[in-house]
Amino acid sequence: MHKIKKLIEKLPFYDCIVLPYHWLKSFFAAVRYCFPGRKLHVIGVTGTNGKTTTCFMIWKMLNEAGYKTGLMTTVAWGGVSGREKDLHEQVEHMTTVSPKMLNHRIKTIRKAGAKYLVLEVTSHALAQYRILGVPIEIAVMTNVTHEHLDYHKTFERYRDAKRKLFKKGKFGVINADDKSCEFFKKDIGKYATYGIKNGENRAKDVKMGISKTKYSCGDIKMEIKMPGVFNIYNSLAAICVGKRLGLTDEQIKDGISALEGVEGRTTSFDEGQNFDVMIDYAHTPDAFEKLLPDIKKATKGRLIVMFGSAGGRRDPSKREPQGEIAGKYADVVVLTEEDDRDTPGMEIIEQIAVGARRSGKKDGKDLFFELNRPKAIALSLKMAKKGDTVLFLGKGHEKTIERANGEEPYYEPYEIKKALKRLVDK
Repeated sequence: MHKIKKLIEKLPFYDCIVLPYHWLKSFFAAVRYCFPGRKLHVIGVTGTNGKTTTCFMIWKMLNEAGYKTGLMTTVAWGGVSGREKDLHEQVEHMTTVSPKMLNHRIKTIRKAGAKYLVLEVTSHALAQYRILGVPIEIAVMTNVTHEHLDYHKTFERYRDAKRKLFKKGKFGVINADDKSCEFFKKDIGKYATYGIKNGENRAKDVKMGISKTKYSCGDIKMEIKMPGVFNIYNSLAAICVGKRLGLTDEQIKDGISALEGVEGRTTSFDEGQNFDVMIDYAHTPDAFEKLLPDIKKATKGRLIVMFGSAGGRRDPSKREPQGEIAGKYADVVVLTEEDDRDTPGMEIIEQIAVGARRSGKKDGKDLFFELNRPKAIALSLKMAKKGDTVLFLGKGHEKTIERANGEEPYYEPYEIKKALKRLVDK
């Protein structure tokens, strides 16, 4: 079936049929729900990495400042109260849901009293017109790096799909340190830029720890309860949105700082063990490159990293780079399954291992294979000693794992806590 689909996609008239179908599907969904997005101030966030956390930071900041704001992300949706406990769980294995569900949820959020909406938007959603009829007041770009080439075929097509958000937007917020910055500037009349090296809103006097980060941006003295340089970028994007909407420096600072964390994003676990344990959704080479150096610097002992790479129709070209980057920064690498789908798990693992070996890792010494993910978690934790950090990557908040026989229930935080308790209780 997959081979037949691939052949159909190569036909010269494929886009002529499929794209109008997506457009019509989105149009009728918007009509059915009376274009609910038109009654909201919508902030759309796109990019390869950091979208979800950036959305949560903006959502928290606006609600803390008294702006009734809804949220739609990979992790959760709803939340007009501004309280995490009132959010609805996002169970779908996708970020921007189908046009029908998207419009239904926007209408639900609006009926709950929202005036603003923070919407996470993927390249797939933009290419398939899923947010047709949703006006974008502020478009945010976090970064654009290697991802989803299985669908878009080339990096340029992937980048240009994301640019569609800015062509819809009235005002842009752009990562000035990203190589694609200039392309996004061309797509929108007014914009603000941010970064660490470049941009009008820059982070300075950076101090990073294993659980929090401090920096200054102009007169704003920021402290976020999440580690990593990537979270500096995420919060800088939120700062730009706050400034655009007229929030005071104090409202921006207090609002972003009020966010305790995002499920599955640099989340720590403490069951009484004498080493650090953390989970993150990072699953691209760029996310690895941004996360691992900071965690390594903050770790007193060894850094043990466990991850896999998606199978099925997902982009296989990222696997070797993932392995090489992990091998470069981690002292121990454990490779396992991660939504292998119909691709043999050991085939994926071996492709990742090529990169890990290139960075100097040796099988059985500091490079280990365990296809079963819960067993790989137990193996990683068993190797940890006092002062080490064990980092689990790729699954984050997700509630299922996709294997050859379909989706099965799986929640990584539960598996980690269970394995930790067994270890500590021994």
